[in-house]
Amino acid sequence: MKLTEQTKSLSRQEALDSRRWLLVDAAGCTLGRLATRVAALLRGKHRPDFTPNQDCGDFVVVINAEKVQLTGDKLKSKIYYRHTGYPGGIRQFTAEEILKSKPERLIEMAVRGMLPKNRLGRRLYTKLKVYPGSEHPHTAQNPIPIDIRASGLVP
Repeated sequence: MKLTEQTKSLSRQEALDSRRWLLVDAAGCTLGRLATRVAALLRGKHRPDFTPNQDCGDFVVVINAEKVQLTGDKLKSKIYYRHTGYPGGIRQFTAEEILKSKPERLIEMAVRGMLPKNRLGRRLYTKLKVYPGSEHPHTAQNPIPIDIRASGLVP
């Protein structure tokens, strides 16, 4: 049996030319569900020409990070760890403390953990822009607002 068509892999230039800017409102969304969908958008998995080894995803602007929700008792019981690099320098923070001080960090950490742990993942992470309120400086890029709660990701 002869195949007439082959799977098309995007070149790097084709992937760079087809990028868009997407706007996601995090108000009322659950952190984990929001992070999985944003990671898929950054990766480009919503596109029919997805290529696993290329950066073919879109830029994602997340607004209202301070209004993201966590289910159950995670606000008080979920603990994030950080180390200063000095002996005995481990620091721990609850999700509630992070949400009050730097709410954008909560979403950034969740999305970063869902991206590949290599050069591609580090490049994808730079396309994520998170802001605590509804204001953002990316209006010149005309981001397309999408509803994360809907079944389809992109209009």
